[in-house]
Amino acid sequence: MAVQEARQGGEHLGAHGGGCACGDCPHGAREGHRRAVAAFLVKRDGFAAGEGLPAAVAHSASASRQWVSDELTQSADVVAERGRAEGGAWLAHLWHRTAFAVWGAFVVLLLVQSLTAIGAGWTAARTAGLLAALMVAGTVTAASWFHRARGGALAPVIGEDNRLSTSRAVAVSWVLFVVYAVLVLAGRLAAASDHAERDALISGLELARGAGVVTVLAVVCAIAVLVRRVVGLRVLGQRLQKLPADRPRAADLLTDDSGRGTFADIQYVAISAVALVFVAVRLARRPDQLPDLPWGLAVVVLISAATYLAGKYAEGGRPVILSVVRSREAGDLDAPIRTGDDIEIRGAGFVPPGAQTADRLSRMVVRIGPVNVHVPLVPVAGGFSNPTDTLLTVPVPADVEPGRVEVQVVTAAGVETNACVVDVTD
Repeated sequence: MAVQEARQGGEHLGAHGGGCACGDCPHGAREGHRRAVAAFLVKRDGFAAGEGLPAAVAHSASASRQWVSDELTQSADVVAERGRAEGGAWLAHLWHRTAFAVWGAFVVLLLVQSLTAIGAGWTAARTAGLLAALMVAGTVTAASWFHRARGGALAPVIGEDNRLSTSRAVAVSWVLFVVYAVLVLAGRLAAASDHAERDALISGLELARGAGVVTVLAVVCAIAVLVRRVVGLRVLGQRLQKLPADRPRAADLLTDDSGRGTFADIQYVAISAVALVFVAVRLARRPDQLPDLPWGLAVVVLISAATYLAGKYAEGGRPVILSVVRSREAGDLDAPIRTGDDIEIRGAGFVPPGAQTADRLSRMVVRIGPVNVHVPLVPVAGGFSNPTDTLLTVPVPADVEPGRVEVQVVTAAGVETNACVVDVTD
């Protein structure tokens, strides 16, 4: 995303340039990030084309590769620092947008109530609906101000990895709707003067009428809590690799950590949204009781929630080394692994989702016996040929003693692979 912004808008400064002196102004942070990304792209593509190498290292392929990797790592660290600064400034100013969105929804409800009242007349139910919306909007706005440094109203749905949580977003949506529905009934009950009307409103809260909504609410809230526990345990058990994002994005609700759409998340959000629209229409038609969600639709939502939970259990996996072989270029003779040779580590899961950026790729380490070898970055046009998710190429340093040694990969998420034993000769 940052690469696309740098290519599309790196030359447009707007009202705030990279030297903006507005304190935590997000415009200056965004421009600084774009400039850092643009500089990194120029440097990476130049190195990929063989340009910019000093004469002192140009004669040695291994020395030039290491020098290029170090230069790109330093430049990538600058990009990452600017990205975190932009993300922090953007998150701190997000609460204004969330407050505007909340009150914008209230204005839309007011317009809908006013337009539908033409001809039908204004009723106590419409007044109760607007008062309930006013109370919910005011509460959410106050809460967003107290959490303005963490995204305002979105703070409860931002996970520990700084991404929007699908399970929390769905649960919060159902909680807010149920709170709104109960407030509507409370407003109508407060305005009711007839004893029979009050009894009818109280009976509208009976479990038999709202069993479907209550069941779905209980399940989605339990899913939100359970998913957090499952993800935490899988990360601690090194069965899931998690890396924090620079800032949350709306696409996080439908994608995995690498930005690819996932079926489990998409179907969970879509089906929950359809069910919420249905119960909202039922509440508008029958504002004297909790909306009765039909059990057929409720079961569909429950199946969707179970699918989402199963997807969380199934995602991820520990990185694994399948084999280690000596790297051979065209014209080389076949030989055993010696110190100074390059080795290819073949496996799966070396690059965790969300770790495709250069600053995180540069954090990968291969442990060869007692020696930690940082995986060099090898640039090509548009990206890197090393490291990849299934193949790493690293040199065997001279400090490795000849004999049988273990090879392990430590990913950017800090997860260790299995150990693979190789023979190193003199």
